[in-house]
Amino acid sequence: MTEVDIIIIGAGASGLMCAIEAGKRGRKVLVLDHANKAGKKILMSGGGRCNFTNYSIEPDNFISHNPHFCKSALSRYSQWDFLALIGKYQIAFHERDHGQLFCNESARDILNMLLAECAKAGVMVQLSTDIDSIERLDNRFSVKTKQGNFSCQSLVVATGGLSIPKMGATPLGYKIAQQFGINVLPTRSGLVPFTLQPEDKEKFSALSGIAVPCVVSNKRQSFSENVLFTHRGLSGPAILQISSYWQAGEDVVINVLPQLNLEAELKLKRQQKLKNKLKTILEGYLPKRLIASFLSEDLLDLSLQDLSDKQIQRVADQFNNWTIKPNGTEGYRTAEVTSGGVDCDAISSKTMESKQVPGLYFIGEVLDVTGWLGGYNFQWAWSSAWCAGQYC
Repeated sequence: MTEVDIIIIGAGASGLMCAIEAGKRGRKVLVLDHANKAGKKILMSGGGRCNFTNYSIEPDNFISHNPHFCKSALSRYSQWDFLALIGKYQIAFHERDHGQLFCNESARDILNMLLAECAKAGVMVQLSTDIDSIERLDNRFSVKTKQGNFSCQSLVVATGGLSIPKMGATPLGYKIAQQFGINVLPTRSGLVPFTLQPEDKEKFSALSGIAVPCVVSNKRQSFSENVLFTHRGLSGPAILQISSYWQAGEDVVINVLPQLNLEAELKLKRQQKLKNKLKTILEGYLPKRLIASFLSEDLLDLSLQDLSDKQIQRVADQFNNWTIKPNGTEGYRTAEVTSGGVDCDAISSKTMESKQVPGLYFIGEVLDVTGWLGGYNFQWAWSSAWCAGQYC
């Protein structure tokens, strides 16, 4: 039995960050992971450039059953703190839309930085290690694996969620919580593309590959970003964002011409006695294939002068107020995050420690905290891990 102060399960963003902070305090830290490499999701994130945080991080950018839970961690270890660490390693980065920050070169720069900090803090990382069982005896945790048995005073669960199973995602973190009587809220895929009803899929399949700036909304939230038509349904940043606020069976409203009140524009052009066909006018704003999928050829061939107010309103509604009922989502296979998870009401927002099991901590995506697309989930990993690392 190898004895250490802290065992962290999961060598991803939150696990490595927590290990660094705990190691700096002189704690003997062991990180265990079933994968053969540390930080696999870090390496694939942001198209291999890692969208590691955002210039604008607010609690409102996160979804949780307990919306106040994330406030403390985000304020105590902010995006500016992480940027200071990046600066220390002189990692070049750039800003994209909406304050998103990416590495100039490679996501490997972030992972190498975390591993270098772990080494400096004396952290041990053991990979290719599956957890067989966990027990709590005499205020210590016993962790059994085929690669050895370990004992620790503090156990930190940094196992992530269920998204992208091919990267090795498992429900281990939720099982550990349940084993110790901690409530786990229902999980589902978040930041995920929509699939369409069979008739809509057939109707819009010709649009695969087309992306248009849109405003996508439901009763709870609205996002202004690109929508991408795919051979399975709808994707793109606006769709991924709204998916975290969508519930099965609900409609989603998409404005594919958010910069234009189409009804007013068409009426104005008709008043100006323009004799153009409807098709010609719409092609000034949108891709031809999209227009042809939304409206019938008969209607598109009509001259503006021949359109009634009712027809203009119907055309405008189709583009400014396109209402669609997704069939579902692509699920965990392509989801960027897992919504739901370990109930934050059972966890201290200051220390990330379980309120009912002393010495047991939960950090990162395994908790019921889901960030928006754009570096928010990485910042939650850094912030929650930093907090646990001060106390575990």
